[in-house]
Order: sequence, then structure tokens, then C-alpha cells
Amino acid sequence: MTPRRLVITVCPREPGAVALPIARDGRAVRLNAAAILRHLRELIVEHGLDERVRLREGCAGGCTGPGPNVSVEIFPMTRPGEREDHVAVGWKTYVYSLGSLDCLAAVIEDNLGRLRR
Repeated sequence: MTPRRLVITVCPREPGAVALPIARDGRAVRLNAAAILRHLRELIVEHGLDERVRLREGCAGGCTGPGPNVSVEIFPMTRPGEREDHVAVGWKTYVYSLGSLDCLAAVIEDNLGRLRR
């Protein structure tokens, strides 16, 4: 897989919650938008993905239905010293489907590759 970087957007204004484990084989916990942001941030730090994954608060789509909703923009990695461009080469949304994932970490894994411990 070509190295990628991600920008994950979570809308903090969308009400609602989903029950998901944070990591695979974990116990499901109730997650609203704020909790999703917090746990994604923790996963990014825990797995050393600061250079490859950024979080953003903003509209992720799906404003008329219950959230929380998440969208992911996929960008190619740049070489050291190069400026990042802002032209996405792919995207994925978890609008109305976040609760169908097997864990929250899948938001990163589906788009970047399996997280290693």
C-alpha cells in the first residue's frame, strides 16, 4: 500500500452516540462525538501516528440524522522536506454507519492499515 496520511473529521455538533469497542476485541463503550475525538487522539498518540493522522472538528455530513458522524480524507505522504498538498486522493465517510464497525480503531485501520501494538 502506498504510504498515506489521513485527516479525520468529527462533527462535535451532532447529537447521539454509538456503542463500540475502542480497539479490536475490547468491550463496547458508549461514544458521543467528544468521546470519539478523545479516543481517536489517544489511538494516534499510542501508535505514533502523529505525522500521518490529523483530527479536525467540522461538518462530517449527515446533519439531519443522529450522529455521531465521521469522515476521512486520504492524502499521499510527502517526502521529507516537501510541502503537503491538500488534494485528497480518496475519502470515506462513516455517516450513519459508524455503529456498524467492529471497533473505533477501524476508522484509522480501514484507511491506513492495521494498527500494531
